Amino acid sequence: MDRERFERLVAEAVESLPDEFHTRLENIDVVVEDRPTARQLTETELKRDETLLGLYEGVPLTRRSPHYGLVAPDKITIFQKPIEAICKNDTEIRTEICRVVQHEIAHHFGIGDTRLRQLEKDED
Repeated sequence: MDRERFERLVAEAVESLPDEFHTRLENIDVVVEDRPTARQLTETELKRDETLLGLYEGVPLTRRSPHYGLVAPDKITIFQKPIEAICKNDTEIRTEICRVVQHEIAHHFGIGDTRLRQLEKDED
């Protein structure tokens, strides 16, 4: 899939979030990169069998003090090549992008990986 189409799908995934999320997504950039950098992989401490599909870098809303401000935007990066590698077709790519965007937005709201895995299990 070309980058422009992939970025459109990411933008659509963000736009499809409920309004109550949009109002709390100020000062946050959502970007697409081909793959994670070596630094990003090292900092996430992934296990050998895990693939990094997206990454939230910033201070979660639950950890911000009343004096939080004048800082660079938080950043959510969606990694195109790893997502494409685990998907068989465009429909699966679209579904996975939505899942990854929601997962990284959850980190922005202070929900950790352990709790997200529990929530994802509950959905199945």
